[in-house]
Amino acid sequence: MSLASTGGAEIIRTERGLTISGTRITLYDVMDYVKSQYPPKFIGSLFDLTETQMSVALAYIEANRAEVEAEYQVVLQQAAENRQYWEERNREHFARIALIPPKPDREVLWAKLREQKARHSAER
Repeated sequence: MSLASTGGAEIIRTERGLTISGTRITLYDVMDYVKSQYPPKFIGSLFDLTETQMSVALAYIEANRAEVEAEYQVVLQQAAENRQYWEERNREHFARIALIPPKPDREVLWAKLREQKARHSAER
């Protein structure tokens, strides 16, 4: 399903959202840089997009600003929720790992590591 098209480049809706055809680049990827006011040429080179692909993406964003902005906010919210979920999971995981005593054959290595950490902390 093509939503916007020019010279072979088009904006299509995939399971990832609004995507530049022939790429895995979503308009939300581009929006991060558009919002930060990066020049189009820089954004295009960053994602290895042709001038046509970049101009189609920017034209679609401009012509459908409210829709793209709303979806972009949802994507940002989902990314924040995912990040928070995985940070919590990692905290729990590392806390469990910290409780595991070192193997007896590794105690010498752990002692050296503690000594180096103490020396490093003292240098600060």
